[in-house]
Amino acid sequence: MPFIKSFSIDTEKKNPFPFNVPAVLFAKEIAVSKSVTIFIGDNGCGKSTLLESIALSLNIPLIGGFISNHKGFEAARILKPYFKIKSGRDTSRGFFFRAEDFSDFINSVENEDRKIANDLRDLKGVVDDSIIAKMSDSMNYNLYQMRKQYGENMQAFSHGEAYLKILETRIGDKGIYLLDEPEAALSPLKQLSLLFLIIETLKNGNTQFIISTHSPILMGIPGATLYEISEDGMQNMNYNETEHYRITKTFLNNPETYLRHL
Repeated sequence: MPFIKSFSIDTEKKNPFPFNVPAVLFAKEIAVSKSVTIFIGDNGCGKSTLLESIALSLNIPLIGGFISNHKGFEAARILKPYFKIKSGRDTSRGFFFRAEDFSDFINSVENEDRKIANDLRDLKGVVDDSIIAKMSDSMNYNLYQMRKQYGENMQAFSHGEAYLKILETRIGDKGIYLLDEPEAALSPLKQLSLLFLIIETLKNGNTQFIISTHSPILMGIPGATLYEISEDGMQNMNYNETEHYRITKTFLNNPETYLRHL
C-alpha cells in the first residue's frame, strides 16, 4: 500500500501565480498510488510546485532541516489551504531533495570554512597548523552535521559524486522520497546509477518515489506512472509517447534535423 494515494488542489482560482500554472490548474484527484510517479513537462509548468506542496503538507525533511522551517517554498505555502492529500499508510521516514538545496548546503559549509579561517588567522605561525585545522573543523557546525549524517566530508567529492552520495545515504526502507529534477548535477552515467539505486530500493516493497524530471533516463524507471503536464492538461502517458522521449530520440537519431535551422 502506498503512503500517498492521490492529491488535489481544490480551488477555482486561476490567478494570480501560482494558481495560473498548468500543474496547479489541472491537479484534480491525481493518482500517485504506484511505487514511482514521475511528473514531466516544460520549464514553468509547475512540476516543482507540486513536489514542494506535497513536501510541505507532510513536513518532510530536507538537507539542513525541515521544510516547515525553510524560508522558501512561497508557492507551496500559498497553496497549502487548498492542497488535499489522500493518505495510504503512515511513515515517519522520507526526504525531499532539490538540486538548489544541495548547492546551498555545500556552499554553507565552504562559507563557514572561510569565516572560521579568517577568525583564526591571528593564530597562524603561533599555533601548529594541524591544531588550527582541528579547531576549524570543530567550529564548523555545518561540517559537523555533514559528517554526522553522511559519514564523510562531501567537499572531498566532485559535485555529482557528492550529490549521489547524499541520495544513497538518505534513501532507505519504509519511506516516501520526493526528488525534484535530480538529474541537474548528474552525468548520464550517474543518472543510470540513481536509476539503479531506485530500482534496488523498490525491491523491499516499502518505498514510494515522486519525481519531477526532464531526464529520459530517469523517466525509464520500470513501472513508473508518467504524467506529462502542458497548457492542455496533465495526462498519464506511456514512456515513448512523451514529448521528452520523442524530441530526445529524434535528435539523437538525426541531429541535423534540428541543427540545420540554426
